[in-house]
Amino acid sequence: MGPTPFTGPRPFLGPTPFLDRVRTYAAEELTGVRDPFGSLGPLPTPAQRAFHAHGLANWWLPEKHGGRGMSLADSVDIVSELSYADAGAAFTLFISVLGSTMVSLYGSEELKDRTLGSTGPSGGFSATLGSEREAGSELTRIATRAARREGQFVLDGEKMFATNADFADFLVVVAVNADNPLEHLAVVVPRDTPGVRVDKRWKTLGLPSAGTYQVSFDNCRVPEANALHGPGLLLLEVGLNTSRTLIAATAIGIARRIRDLCLEYARTRRLRGESLLANPVFGSKLGHMEMQIEVMRHQCLAAATEFDALSALPEAPDELLARGALRSAVAAKMFCGQSGWQLASTASEMFGGLGYTTELPIGGLLQDMRYVSLVEGGDDVLRELLYRRYVIPSRRRL
Repeated sequence: MGPTPFTGPRPFLGPTPFLDRVRTYAAEELTGVRDPFGSLGPLPTPAQRAFHAHGLANWWLPEKHGGRGMSLADSVDIVSELSYADAGAAFTLFISVLGSTMVSLYGSEELKDRTLGSTGPSGGFSATLGSEREAGSELTRIATRAARREGQFVLDGEKMFATNADFADFLVVVAVNADNPLEHLAVVVPRDTPGVRVDKRWKTLGLPSAGTYQVSFDNCRVPEANALHGPGLLLLEVGLNTSRTLIAATAIGIARRIRDLCLEYARTRRLRGESLLANPVFGSKLGHMEMQIEVMRHQCLAAATEFDALSALPEAPDELLARGALRSAVAAKMFCGQSGWQLASTASEMFGGLGYTTELPIGGLLQDMRYVSLVEGGDDVLRELLYRRYVIPSRRRL
């Protein structure tokens, strides 16, 4: 006899009004909707659009821009609840935090009102475009160019992995300054600007309810006022502190779902005449999962709390720019990706042969978990970053 059907999340935290609403939304709109091995469907899905109808979208934006002004620390548990039901939907609903954080910290007031002030009330999306095929992880080698022409920036080039780009309201594009190849810019481009073309949607092994696209720019023109203030690559580093922390938080939600599926499976399976719940080996593995989930959450909260504290400073933009990639955020993403993958792999073995089939959701959750260690800097890239920034003697740090 197989495991009992998944019926909904066990509460992770004590009740808070907003988190309770997110939990209700996830249970009513996301649970059971997504086929973990399904084909790519149109995005955003009706369930993802319903997030705004529930009054929950873009919760991190300031209230004046249509959000709720919630902190990154608040966001850790929000993303965990969404990911418990569907990590792909969670990724779609929170990844706009990267671009909107960059605009909020380094855009002019007019640009913020024009972009965030529009997407916030409408429940819209944004996308951030840095990766390119030839540059790989070496963003200093990106080839997309932004040239100044008569009060405008003209963008030409191609970007690889741009989540939400097809249906975003605006794109934040990192490009090299054509007039100074040593300088990089971050430029806001409305999605409907002539010259923006979505070339393809990448078919990924997991997260079928998220969309990552390849995007081209051909003589794409935007006002000079759409450029953010500061060096583009460093602005991207600052924004990545938020999205890396929340990508790590998706691992918590996936891990919690996996743990509960294992528990339900143990209740229905017998070994040597006893329930698997009484088996010490099975029980010890579930206990180890609980330890991993607890530590993963605390690491995410540590990273989020550090970013929130820096963001509250009067000189927050300058202070964050001086620090760039926070050690806590990089460590959270690496730790949660590695611990989550170990947990998911262990769980798939606990289901025996069924864990390697499409019969049960565990296989899809295993695929979903893998993304945590791959996007926005794979583990090898982040190890090298930690080494350069935080390991070698300070007089030699880059």
